[in-house]
Amino acid sequence: MALLVLVRHGQSEWNLKNIFTGWHDVDLTENGVAEARAAGVKLKELGVKFDAAFTSNLLRAQKTLALILGELGTPNLPTEKNLALNERDYGDLTGQNKAEAAAKFGAEQVEIWRRSFAVAPPGGESLKDTASRTLPYFDTKIMPEVQAGKNILVSAHGNSLRSIVMELDGLSAEEIVKLEIPTGVPLVYEIAANGKVLAKKVL
Repeated sequence: MALLVLVRHGQSEWNLKNIFTGWHDVDLTENGVAEARAAGVKLKELGVKFDAAFTSNLLRAQKTLALILGELGTPNLPTEKNLALNERDYGDLTGQNKAEAAAKFGAEQVEIWRRSFAVAPPGGESLKDTASRTLPYFDTKIMPEVQAGKNILVSAHGNSLRSIVMELDGLSAEEIVKLEIPTGVPLVYEIAANGKVLAKKVL
């Protein structure tokens, strides 16, 4: 048995402004830094020793990971960065305030783009598209490490983590679109050598 911990990055500058961020590389807010540090403190209290970490190519996830590792006292933990863990690409919605987007495209259309599983915004990805790049990476790079008995930490994004949670929790397309993953809150999975989830808790 080993632990897999998933953490969505702390609050970003565009989270605060309610702007579609996607692949745009924004920094954490002061609150986001505090959230990341708090996540590190919770994991330290848990007493888990990590063997490796994975994160996206985006600053907000990398910085969150660095802050967590700082609290854990393991700043040089072996870490792999990959765009497979990047946030969903919001295409033409990127950089737009969510209220402004609703005014431009219609509130109902924006809600469909945000909440449906398979409908993508113009020039962007649906949650299904995001899962199609995140899950192969997770299944071939991350899960084998966990099944080998290593404790693994993943710092990524709301939608890339949703894809992983969908697989681990066995959620349907309808269930996953309703799931919100809060910023800076560790999701801790106990996983058996055969890949079966034994337990899950939210710190």
